Amino acid sequence: MTHALVAQVRNTSSATESSLNDMKKAVHVAVGVVVNAQQEVLLSFRDAHQHQGNLWEFPGGKCEANERVEDALARELMEELNIQVAQAEPLCNVAHDYGDKQVLLDVWWVDKFTGVPKSNEGQRWRWVPLQTLGAYQFPAANEPILVAIRERVALIR
Repeated sequence: MTHALVAQVRNTSSATESSLNDMKKAVHVAVGVVVNAQQEVLLSFRDAHQHQGNLWEFPGGKCEANERVEDALARELMEELNIQVAQAEPLCNVAHDYGDKQVLLDVWWVDKFTGVPKSNEGQRWRWVPLQTLGAYQFPAANEPILVAIRERVALIR
């Protein structure tokens, strides 16, 4: 890991801890922006009965008590989609209050993984070209993630 990446990870961890202190009741979620070689991103569809249902999201799930975010991300992507994270780096953190629920999204850019995605939990999912993300409806907390993706893609080009 390069020194710059280590510093970025440390800064992200500090931001996460600070955000968690501000949002004591927040659900801490590890989120993966999983990108394949064709520059498509993996989206999951939230069931109608779930909080923020009938919307698309980036896969991931709740961090367990005392679980590192990286470990939660790897566990959730394996449980949900049968893929193993081979390379990931922090993208952004989002603290959002829905009124009925507060979330802290710890978002990671996953550009190397093994396995073929399959729905282990019955959710719909699909690969979507990065440039078409604006055509999908996401929970409000995902808006800053979309901005971070656009910025990252612009830097890559």
